[in-house]
Amino acid sequence: MNLDELIKEFSELEGKLADPAVHADQNQARTLGKRYAELTPIVSLYRELEGVREDLAAARELATEDAAFAAEAQELEARIPALEEKLTHLLIPRDPSDDKDILMEIKAGEGGEESALFAGDLLRMYLRYAERVGWKTEIIDSQHSDLGGYKDVTVAIKAKGHEGAWSRLKFEGGVHRVQRVPATESQGRIHTSAAGVLVYPEAEEVDIQIDPNDLRIDVFRSGGPGGQSVNTTDSAVRITHLPTGVVVSCQNEKSQLQNKESAMRVLRARLQAIAEEEAAAEAAAERKSQVRTVDRSERVRTYNYPENRISDHRVGFKAYNLDQVLDGDLSAVIQALADAEMAEKLAAHT
Repeated sequence: MNLDELIKEFSELEGKLADPAVHADQNQARTLGKRYAELTPIVSLYRELEGVREDLAAARELATEDAAFAAEAQELEARIPALEEKLTHLLIPRDPSDDKDILMEIKAGEGGEESALFAGDLLRMYLRYAERVGWKTEIIDSQHSDLGGYKDVTVAIKAKGHEGAWSRLKFEGGVHRVQRVPATESQGRIHTSAAGVLVYPEAEEVDIQIDPNDLRIDVFRSGGPGGQSVNTTDSAVRITHLPTGVVVSCQNEKSQLQNKESAMRVLRARLQAIAEEEAAAEAAAERKSQVRTVDRSERVRTYNYPENRISDHRVGFKAYNLDQVLDGDLSAVIQALADAEMAEKLAAHT
């Protein structure tokens, strides 16, 4: 859609939202309001740019009579390239999931107990990042290791405001590699291990329909670290989606109903991701960095403890503040990945 069409659509939305009858249907009003909010910064910036262009034309005309207007014309002319570039960025099509919350799975891989401890470090990093930016988090399911790490953990991350958690954390999917002396290493040797991260936009029930007949639901007793039982009732739930073979287990909640609801949240998100990958090559390309097997060779990022270094191999990002990153200071590396995505989109757009 070109700029003229967007401005026309914006004008039509203004008219509709001013109609009291539209607000009688809350769903319609919410949909129109959301689109209006998306278009507002584009139209506002376009109007600002047009205003500067008109002022520039007037200043140039008056500069022949008054030298003061010549200086003003130079100032106005200097503002235009930055405004045009910003408008171009706003016109790049957004990822339709950017305003969504996410489900994130962190899985231990090669490296045994050390990998499980690293998975726990990654979980803490993301929880601290969410805390820094004012987002809410909820552990959906977890399987602890004997030394207090995580074999597998699923966390829901809910953002506030217009920008969703997906817009910032979608880049985290892939294999994360750690280089350090493990707590289990007596000789002081540096080991390399890996953990996998998968990120899904959270799907609403209206986004994806699941036929109950396609599900096999099993209940079992929750287990704790080292095989200890943490629950004496069969409250843990395992859901198998028969057509795809996707299996989701949840055991963190005390009741079977709560665990079933949590498992369905994860299942919906996974099935939506699969559907998007099948439906659009673009969506598949966006997720090509997502972990397939938790193998050290498929790394997207390395955390080097001896050098206090973090390296993101997709964009060549490197920084020597690993301690701060692990404490949730992820802004710089996330911004580097977001900038790279924008550069790709601009290249494709021109």
